[in-house]
Amino acid sequence: MKEIETRIIDIDVEQIRKKLLNINAPKVKQENQINNIYDFSDKRLIKSKGYARIRTIHDELTNSTLHYITTKKLISQEKYKIMDEHESEIKDEVAAIGIFEALGLELIQSIKKYRESYKYKNTLIEIDINDKEFCPFPYIEIESEDEDELCEVITLLGYSLSDTTSKTIYEILKSKEIAVKGL
Repeated sequence: MKEIETRIIDIDVEQIRKKLLNINAPKVKQENQINNIYDFSDKRLIKSKGYARIRTIHDELTNSTLHYITTKKLISQEKYKIMDEHESEIKDEVAAIGIFEALGLELIQSIKKYRESYKYKNTLIEIDINDKEFCPFPYIEIESEDEDELCEVITLLGYSLSDTTSKTIYEILKSKEIAVKGL
């Protein structure tokens, strides 16, 4: 699956929530995540702007816990970030860790994050608040398969395309001179 994604950083979370309410975007997720990032010892996936991940989600709306295994690879970063993503829900996190390790992957980083997700038409708007040690500012990710709809959401939230970035979170942190542990 290919997703078109952009970020707006250093947001006012309460203001974004009000704007989402005003455009009748229902909350579809409210979760705490642990994102375990895996790579080879030479960091070849991250160097080529990709990664393997095992994500554990505690869904606060349903009081359930889910696990996902994912690989992502950056395809384009011109106007938007376009990723090739493969993801599947898994039942056994320990088995997934074993599969990654059997392939020669190592745990590079573990990132904790709170995420609220809202839906507008077929576009997902996600408010991300990471552990301050990883990323000290909140941001939104806007994901869609339709570029026009993505632009519509950016405008409805009171921003323009010039307020967005196609940079990865690691590139954003580096540009702000924030050190990332494990990388």
